[in-house]
Amino acid sequence: MNSIFFLQHYWWFLVSLLGALLVFLLFVQGGQSLLFTIGKTEGQRKMLLASTGRKWEFTFTTLVTFGGAFFASFPLFYSTSFGGAYWVWILILLCFVLQAVSYEYEAKKGNLLGTKTYRVFLLLNGILGPVLIGAAVGTFFNGAEFFVRKNQLTDTMMPVISSWATPWHGLEAVLVIWNVFLGLAIFFLARILGLLYFVNNIYDDEIQKRSRKRLIPETICFLVFFLTFLVHWLIQDGFAVDPTTKIVSLEAYKYFNNLIEMPALLIVLLIGVVGVLYGILKTILVSDWKKGIWFSGTGAVLTVLVVLLCAGWNNTAYYPSVADLQSSLTIENSSSSLYTLRAMAYVSFLIPFVLAYIYYAWRALDLHKIKTDVEY
Repeated sequence: MNSIFFLQHYWWFLVSLLGALLVFLLFVQGGQSLLFTIGKTEGQRKMLLASTGRKWEFTFTTLVTFGGAFFASFPLFYSTSFGGAYWVWILILLCFVLQAVSYEYEAKKGNLLGTKTYRVFLLLNGILGPVLIGAAVGTFFNGAEFFVRKNQLTDTMMPVISSWATPWHGLEAVLVIWNVFLGLAIFFLARILGLLYFVNNIYDDEIQKRSRKRLIPETICFLVFFLTFLVHWLIQDGFAVDPTTKIVSLEAYKYFNNLIEMPALLIVLLIGVVGVLYGILKTILVSDWKKGIWFSGTGAVLTVLVVLLCAGWNNTAYYPSVADLQSSLTIENSSSSLYTLRAMAYVSFLIPFVLAYIYYAWRALDLHKIKTDVEY
């Protein structure tokens, strides 16, 4: 029991870390959404696309890995959410398919739809991708409408454990205002990180100046949505799990209580928020400083990591059901077997080597800064 308890928490940490890294890597989407705002000439737009075009595969791969890690470690969530709320996930995947196709064909001569069409696809991916991902993650705190009946697994006529309670199959998530606020907070954060990446990556005076100036309104919008969501998150009723009976019930200030009862997470959250703001403010105030992406990016990873950990740790239902509280998913009732978790834990020891390769590939791609019109 102790072993599986540790492994369940260990794998929730890894899944949360992948989610946090995904939010950071959404700077690619943020940069795409600014293509026509920062790029006023054809040459500038080519430089912007060259910048984001070097990194889009990291985002796509992390998204797929995030889903794969969920499938392997918490398969009941995968079958419930991906199998029930499939419309929202289909839209997310469609956005990223459009992105992949656009980067492949946008710059090719004689492409079928024309350069402008593919750039519009990239713009749509940059807007809808972060908002939809944020709305989907928002259901971790605001709930989704599903039922889980494990005893139906023995029903030979319909051995389906999970079922969705509405015909919208996930689209209802965008009707919950707090899910939308989280989605918009992630959207504006992605745009901020995209601007910081342009400042770091592109050596063009006009793009530099325009990007730094654009940081001000984007930061204001981000703070409005993020702080509103954060305050609501801290004071809202959360979905607590009784450690003995495993009964799920509403608990006042649950996520705030999680931070108080896990003070290390509170400290990391504060460091993350300060890191995000430091990277933004110094980039705005110091005209020749270009390292804001690393401070704000690291801060974003730490902040999102803590928020996701609070969703699953400390006897919390990470995927609550508003249709039936007792159908809510926890890291205990939705995880793989001890054997599977242990086997995957050994595989996870290779992660440092994968990260080292990513660091090497990232540095190699950024070896030559973008200074003039280039092809990616």
